[in-house]
Amino acid sequence: MTSSVPRLVVAAPSSGSGKTTVATGLMAAFAARGLAVSPHKVGPDYIDPGYHALATGRTGRNLDAYLCGPELIAPLFLHGARGCDLAVVEGVMGLYDGAAGQGELASTAQVAKLLRAPVVLVVDASSQSRSVAALVHGFASWDPRVRLGGVILNKVGSDRHEELLREALESSGVPVLGVLRRVPQVDTPSRHLGLVPVAERRAEALEAVAAMAAQVERGCDLDALSRLASGAGSLPDAVWEPPVGSAGKRAVVAVAGGPAFTFSYAEHTELLTAAGAEVVTFDPLRDERLPEGTAGLVIGGGFPEVYAAELSANAPLREAVARLARSGAPVAAECAGLLYLCRELDGRPMCGVLDATARMSERLTLGYRDAVAVGDSALAVAGTRMRGHEFHRTVVEPGAGAAPAWGITAPARRVEGFVQRGVHASYLHTHWASEPGVARRFVERCRTS
Repeated sequence: MTSSVPRLVVAAPSSGSGKTTVATGLMAAFAARGLAVSPHKVGPDYIDPGYHALATGRTGRNLDAYLCGPELIAPLFLHGARGCDLAVVEGVMGLYDGAAGQGELASTAQVAKLLRAPVVLVVDASSQSRSVAALVHGFASWDPRVRLGGVILNKVGSDRHEELLREALESSGVPVLGVLRRVPQVDTPSRHLGLVPVAERRAEALEAVAAMAAQVERGCDLDALSRLASGAGSLPDAVWEPPVGSAGKRAVVAVAGGPAFTFSYAEHTELLTAAGAEVVTFDPLRDERLPEGTAGLVIGGGFPEVYAAELSANAPLREAVARLARSGAPVAAECAGLLYLCRELDGRPMCGVLDATARMSERLTLGYRDAVAVGDSALAVAGTRMRGHEFHRTVVEPGAGAAPAWGITAPARRVEGFVQRGVHASYLHTHWASEPGVARRFVERCRTS
């Protein structure tokens, strides 16, 4: 059997060309027509999917060929797009940019090929006219297996500018599917790790998404884009499903949420639920107690450094987290979660679960990592191999405990993170769909701890 969800991949020659504006605007514009739109993002980015979710009313999902492997891209896509009329996939960086030193791996081009999806190239035309044809020709011809189905010209200055661009592109064979004029930037503020997440500015984010939709509606040929999406190739009907765990009493797994902890992949909650967990979200900024009956705790990524004062002021919850960790209950913490478990963050008391301190740094740590579990933990048995991603401007000292969480094998060898009692804490963001045994093991530990 095969599946044919109409779909588009929105790409660009480089970052900053307008991919997010166009992709999010397209999602919202198609949703406004009454279509069920499935939103996706290439790469490990946690923030853009929040804006995609606002645009579509559906969960934003990531497609990362490095973290999950190329073989899972189509199944994960079909899982997210089930029941939808159309899917829009926002690319990452430039069309052909992928994991450093790994060729096309994790690039937008690779994902487009794996999805058999046409690509719409968003070109910043603000400083060019006839040269746009050479640029588009280069991107269209670089890899014949990438189907460049059309161009959206962004930041066009005038009618005359548009005329020159269209004239230049006439001989390229790549149709112009939209022209967006140079307008004041839609209000999507950034800070040290990218856009400010939706959870921190929901009302303003809704206004920004509406503005993107209006801009795209005015400037793009939605009917032509819809026809292009309908021409995507069929995919094997191999939909990803979270494996079901053993029968038994459901274990309450508390998952940190709210403005300070916004980084998580939707599949993690689905995996925990399928494995036998009752997932309950709580907000460490406001809730003074863990959810009733908490048997395990997951604290993902986010911005605890922005909310350090408020997190520190919530002493009752910090103490509850410390008690749970001392009891031996499973605790999985990634990046922001690691900082929250330290003794202090930028001089402010945190949970004190780990004998380590955390502080902001000027240096950005960014990149994919290959990792192996150094010893047994609540997440993995020793020797389990996973791929992850680091993205932070903080430093934890020491960087590893007596029992490290991971041995990083690439790009450079080192140990990282902490394992003690039921705690597994690390800077590494991982995608559990690549190793479903992680969720099953965690839930089983919750049942027996």
